[in-house]
Amino acid sequence: MTGEGLAPYALFAGVLAMAGLPLYIHAPKVFAEANGVSLAAMGGVLFALRLLDVVQDPLLGRLAEVSGRWRAVAVGIAGGVMACGMAGLFAVTPPVAPLIWFAAMLTLVFSSYSFLTICFYARGVARAEDMGEDGHLRLARWRETGALLGVCIASVAPVALAVLTDAPYAAFALGFAVMVLLAVMAMQSEWTGAAPAEGSQLKPVLRDPVARRLLLVGLLNASPVAVTATLFLYFVESRLQAPGAEGPLLLLFFLSAAAAAPLWGRLAEAFGAKRVLLGAMALSIAAFALVPLLGPGDVAAFAAICLVSGAALAADLTLLPALFAKRMARVSPSAAAGFGLWSFVSKFALSLAALVLLPALEVAGFTPGGPNEESALRTLALLYAGLPCLLKAAAIILLAAARLEASPED
Repeated sequence: MTGEGLAPYALFAGVLAMAGLPLYIHAPKVFAEANGVSLAAMGGVLFALRLLDVVQDPLLGRLAEVSGRWRAVAVGIAGGVMACGMAGLFAVTPPVAPLIWFAAMLTLVFSSYSFLTICFYARGVARAEDMGEDGHLRLARWRETGALLGVCIASVAPVALAVLTDAPYAAFALGFAVMVLLAVMAMQSEWTGAAPAEGSQLKPVLRDPVARRLLLVGLLNASPVAVTATLFLYFVESRLQAPGAEGPLLLLFFLSAAAAAPLWGRLAEAFGAKRVLLGAMALSIAAFALVPLLGPGDVAAFAAICLVSGAALAADLTLLPALFAKRMARVSPSAAAGFGLWSFVSKFALSLAALVLLPALEVAGFTPGGPNEESALRTLALLYAGLPCLLKAAAIILLAAARLEASPED
């Protein structure tokens, strides 16, 4: 992978990833065990915040469009807000009712995360177009590899820091603030010369049938990741009965993804992004279909599944955004509006999973960290592995039928 000055993109993507998926792994567990907040209540809060995003994310996309030469300043402010929200979640004892504090801090994190993601991916579209043929795939290799490494760090950091300090989540929040500062500084020059867009660019995106289909594929394809992220810690702790193995398994999963990301990019350049992505999605189903068969002590078998499914996930995270970015270059001059919708779709999948799954587990009689009946554990296994396979199959069908090279007028 040649540099082409893209290392800042990898760093910035890594920081964004640290504030995305890992929140759904750590925050509910922390607030349930440390503050006694119910799973159903947190699921409701997470979904309510996505209703806010229905209005907020398109507006943030418009704000990114018009920010122009002030975009570097706006990015710096948003980065500071995101760091403060993470500190509030993990380093501050809730000064008000824990559920209210949970909602308020997540609002700060998610709002700033959305704005930064929109600016970042929209800038990536312009940068990739300047890089010539396969520019979107080359940039995606750097960007998504950085994102996957960021997920690796954030997923296992609290577990690793527990060896060094009695307040691992507070230490993680402090380290995150430092990473935000470094990432914002590294990307400063990339925002220079950004011109404000004239008029809203949302309508061209929504009018384009290919963009709409890719957004739907993105929703369906993000949902399996959302399901597994929401239930991973519970599955390892209660179904596999392997408390303490969560950190190494998460690290194996995401390191496998990070190592595979450049390979998927190379394969896509050689054989076509759509074809390679469909193959990787089928591989993911084949690996994860075995998970419901696992029981207590099957850690080695689950580790092998993590290795394969993690590698397959890298194709999802690398190639699908690249396909959407390439389409945005054709239908939306600024691309920010399109990535406002993309940001909403990704977060909606995570929050919908929390809304449905956490209350479902509670109804089934599942108790985090406590003894559970076999029926509750069986429900956990089916939700954790069976549902993602069905969602992934639906995404494959939609993507296979998509005419990605159709002109915007078709």
